[in-house]
Amino acid sequence: MAIHRILIANRGEIALRIHRAAHEMGIETVAVHSTADADAMHVRLADHAVCIGPPNASDSYLNVAAIISAAEISQADAIHPGYGFLSENAKFAEIVEAHDIAWIGPKPEHIRTMGDKVEAKRTAGKLGLPLVPGSDGAVSDIADAQEIAHRIGYPVIIKAASGGGGRGMKVCESEDQLETLMQQAGSEAKAAFGDATVYIEKYLGNPRHIEFQVLGDGRGQAVHLGERDCSLQRRHQKVLEEAPSPVLGEEDRNRMGMICADAMAQMEYRGAGTIEFLWENGEFYFIEMNTRLQVEHPVTEMITGIDLVREQIRIADGKDLSCKQEDIAFHGHAIECRINAEDAFTFAPSPGQVTYYHAAGGMHVRVDSGLYAGYKIPPYYDSMIAKLIVYGRTRERCIMRLRRALEEMVIEGVKTSIPLHQELLKQDDVLSGDYSIKWLEDWLREREG
Repeated sequence: MAIHRILIANRGEIALRIHRAAHEMGIETVAVHSTADADAMHVRLADHAVCIGPPNASDSYLNVAAIISAAEISQADAIHPGYGFLSENAKFAEIVEAHDIAWIGPKPEHIRTMGDKVEAKRTAGKLGLPLVPGSDGAVSDIADAQEIAHRIGYPVIIKAASGGGGRGMKVCESEDQLETLMQQAGSEAKAAFGDATVYIEKYLGNPRHIEFQVLGDGRGQAVHLGERDCSLQRRHQKVLEEAPSPVLGEEDRNRMGMICADAMAQMEYRGAGTIEFLWENGEFYFIEMNTRLQVEHPVTEMITGIDLVREQIRIADGKDLSCKQEDIAFHGHAIECRINAEDAFTFAPSPGQVTYYHAAGGMHVRVDSGLYAGYKIPPYYDSMIAKLIVYGRTRERCIMRLRRALEEMVIEGVKTSIPLHQELLKQDDVLSGDYSIKWLEDWLREREG
């Protein structure tokens, strides 16, 4: 088996990122696009382009039949889903493989298992990953819920089993709130995901969000590529990510990394994945696994020198991992800023035409973006338009370089979140690395007040 032509089932910067990795491997690319993305950079650069529908994502980037038809018409022998859209859709992965097209992603059964938060937690426990105390599975009976909450202690958090993005999540401070909040969480989950199933966990007061990057060959070999700290979040959406975490020492990094790698080896996991934890008082607690490439994967690439998209393609092509654990070394520090087309502090979306664009440059500065002067940012999709990633030999040097790069980065015609990142890099807590998943929202509230 040899992959010759990859259909990129995505858009924006990640589609361009996949195209670049493929071309560096001598592999042709097929860009699929909605009518709104006809002038997108990845469409311009790909070897082949196929329009798959109107602007609405449900009619284009989520249209399985249209994507499979595009793959057959263009004679693509592999599909890379990027992140978002259909990247964690087990049924889509099965359909791709049923059409004898290589799926550049995990086995469908692993996507399905880790996509169900109750089953993911159960599986993680069996694989030896540390868990947040809570229910063993779904909870529907209020008496059971009361018993679990009493056992683990209030406050507890009620979560949607099929959830994401903070929807279907409720923090419960006392027993008299429990029944009402369970009903609310279930109703939100049903509306958002079509599944009212909820479960209960201990609510951690002020944790950090730390995740480990893993790669597996699908045959029992797996490695970890260290951790990323993604604690600077707003409404459960990551804003700035860094690697390594400012709070982890080498011993904890190696210990938890090997626990993750061993779990993936047991699972015979295939491709790239990210195991996400809450970290508090020196303890890790599994929260979920993303069975896809992450938005923040470049910070891992910067400190390891390993091209994660290239690895994904190689693994899907049936090849062994390109490196063993002992070959992976971590050097320096990297930070990624997500740049969105939105007001920096009200977060109101700001689609429209980019009248001028200048990407930051210089040593150890990377910009992942499909922007160009004259490009019209469509209003139909996620507001992220660029990622600015910088590397430094130390965290302090990395921050200084990031400040300089943010000054250089010019995007005119629309509002962007660049001023937010510039303000964050002036805050003592950010500079010292002393922040949690609640820090950014607390800081924004204080700033508004």
